[in-house]
Amino acid sequence: MSSPVLHLNNATIYQRENLILSDVNVIVHPGDFVYLIGKTGSGKSSFMKTLYGDLPLSEGQGEIVGFTLNGLKEKQIPFLRRKLGVVFQDFKLLNDRTVKENLVFVLKATGWKDKAAIDAKIDDVLDKVRMKSKGFKFPYQLSGGEQQRVAIARALLNDPELILADEPTGNLDPQTSVEIMEVLQEINKNGNTILMATHDYALLLKYPSKTLKCDNNKVFEVVQKTV
Repeated sequence: MSSPVLHLNNATIYQRENLILSDVNVIVHPGDFVYLIGKTGSGKSSFMKTLYGDLPLSEGQGEIVGFTLNGLKEKQIPFLRRKLGVVFQDFKLLNDRTVKENLVFVLKATGWKDKAAIDAKIDDVLDKVRMKSKGFKFPYQLSGGEQQRVAIARALLNDPELILADEPTGNLDPQTSVEIMEVLQEINKNGNTILMATHDYALLLKYPSKTLKCDNNKVFEVVQKTV
């Protein structure tokens, strides 16, 4: 079996001196779709931030997409993030640039130079999220669902080994949330590994998959019917 893309072993997560999660043991394999659930304040965001290097892992062991999280150096973080795709609740698009310019900006920042290759890659990721005809628009001209599709496209640009989606439907109405989940499901079927933090239990019932829950400073797997 191929190596896990994420493996946490007895990991303890702090935010400054505050204990958030302790004794965390999690394995995510290539091709998995995993939910991370829990009440507001239960540690979901801190968990995610640890994975993309925003919070240090000071106790226990953590490996993600070939990087060791404990002792991760600041200069390694940009390289870690190139192997991850991160999707945020609030899209984080640059409003003064078109959709295409937003994506060009990311590719150039990560070392892409060839214009034809850049154009082809942008066409490819926009096609995957069904936004190929909207590349000329500015983010403020798009609906929330369309902006989140662009954010997912951005996360796909560097062929990430793992996509971290932090409440990607949190700002969206139920119908649009379902549309975004359809996009994520399709991307997962095409081989992308996804870890998605959410508090939208309706989506879990509609699209059941492995589920981790943050509660009482712990992370544990739950069987679907007890969610």
